[in-house]
Amino acid sequence: MAQDTTVPKLNFEYWLDKAIKWGQATTLESQKDVCFHLPQLQEFLHQVYETLKHMDSVLAIQQFPLIGQLLGRLCWNPFVVGYDESQKTLMWCLCCLYSSEPQNPVELKANSWIRSLLCHLLSSSKWESNEAETSTFISTLGYTSSDYYCQLIKNMVFSLVTELRENQFNGLNIQGRVSASRVHAMSLICHPLVTLPDLMPLLETLLLYHGGASKEILSSEFLEAVNEAFLKKKISLPEPTVFSLWLRHLPSLEKATLCLLDQLVSIQMNSLKEVACVIKDSLLPQAASHPAIFRIVNEIFKNALLETDGTPEVMTIIQVFTQVFLQDHQNENKQHKFPLKAYFPYHHQPLVTALLRRPFEVPATHWSQHLKHISDMLKALVEDKNISSLADLFEIWFLVAHFGEWLDIAAEELLKGAVEPDALLWLLAFYYCPQNENQQRTQTMVEAQAVYSHLMMLCSCTVLSVKDLEAAVYSIMNTGQYHNQYLVTHLLTNFLLFSSGGHMIAQECIYHITETTATSKEVCSLLIRTAYRINHNGEKNQRAVKLLNELLQKLTLKV
Repeated sequence: MAQDTTVPKLNFEYWLDKAIKWGQATTLESQKDVCFHLPQLQEFLHQVYETLKHMDSVLAIQQFPLIGQLLGRLCWNPFVVGYDESQKTLMWCLCCLYSSEPQNPVELKANSWIRSLLCHLLSSSKWESNEAETSTFISTLGYTSSDYYCQLIKNMVFSLVTELRENQFNGLNIQGRVSASRVHAMSLICHPLVTLPDLMPLLETLLLYHGGASKEILSSEFLEAVNEAFLKKKISLPEPTVFSLWLRHLPSLEKATLCLLDQLVSIQMNSLKEVACVIKDSLLPQAASHPAIFRIVNEIFKNALLETDGTPEVMTIIQVFTQVFLQDHQNENKQHKFPLKAYFPYHHQPLVTALLRRPFEVPATHWSQHLKHISDMLKALVEDKNISSLADLFEIWFLVAHFGEWLDIAAEELLKGAVEPDALLWLLAFYYCPQNENQQRTQTMVEAQAVYSHLMMLCSCTVLSVKDLEAAVYSIMNTGQYHNQYLVTHLLTNFLLFSSGGHMIAQECIYHITETTATSKEVCSLLIRTAYRINHNGEKNQRAVKLLNELLQKLTLKV
């Protein structure tokens, strides 16, 4: 007997034996026995469903080899199907056994069998009044039951879709032919059947349907079931349908965002190209073209950042999501697309406009000037006396954090030496130390300037050793400022990557830093971001790319 140890009451042999004895309950004795056992049977079916919904369909059939026989027999017992919610529970169980991507003829055959049972359950109780007469009619026409029910469900779906679409085109005619209660009932019927391919047209039409009601007319159970099936890739939906789902059901959007975060945090970030692909496949950046969706996703990212105390993984996810969103927005050909400032409406708009410019949109020779402009605006905003609360300060910092690409460029521009350093150092100091209580940011600036001056002196050296950088490394290892440690690491890593002398000792020095300080994840994150930026912006720096790849191959194994 196949049995799940977490649900010890799943006695399939007992209930299969009962189902065989009952048959289709044609005798008085079998009918009495069915009625006597119906409450226990329904409880058993609920337990089966609660177990199956967490399992893959193939695994479920392997673990419970009797389940097909049992469900098949119960579906054709009118006393079982007619009792309370047994019909719905049977549908749920069958949908759990449906293979979304059948791999062999056996799974294809099983799917066909499941579809015929689902059609039978739906049609027999909801749309047919006399099963015996229907069977006679079917046989007279020369059709099998499965043929009849499959065609019936297709015709029913076509009829309902036509009805909904015609009602939708009534425009301002509030007295449409389809009532809100009827649409709600349709969604309830579809709830257990969201993975059934024949119902896809109706499912999509329901999700896009707006009948003029002030409240949501689709059942929350239906919306949750569709979202769950979509996230688990059991169904495929057109983009507008997914966007409509998330706009009309906030819990589904929240779950989709959290699932994306979980997926990205669980993978090893060896390449931001992979991260960008996962983000794009989620459809969330495309859906975020609607400002309401963007703000909700952004709020979830903000909470994740706070809950994880600003881990590099979450910071990187937010920055890559922003880049993918901006790229999608730029490529969007919609005539009436929203202006970019609509996504950050509560911020200083000149600063938003400057941050939203992508590096490849600004000539490389003007990067330093653009960064100084950002730094000057940000400094004036932060030092404004009206910015009194930590919450206001955090909102400004979080806005800047979306565009970490510019901060990485600022560190690189500093080490090129052709720039007045104060504005760019202040920009980095604010990012790593946004609060200035007890002059923290001021002290960060002083220490960053000292390290920067030390590195600039070494830039003229064509031959360097690790000992030449001991002063900078010593300040990293012994600093009492947690965020200052990362700022210095940021400067030092860029020096090693982009200066001629630093390049020669980069591997030895970076290994030393990651082994003697708690900055392994931060260094890896910086290297991954830099590699992605160079490739993405088409910068011609093959030496740096080669070094980055060598470092990442070794460091990602250590982290």
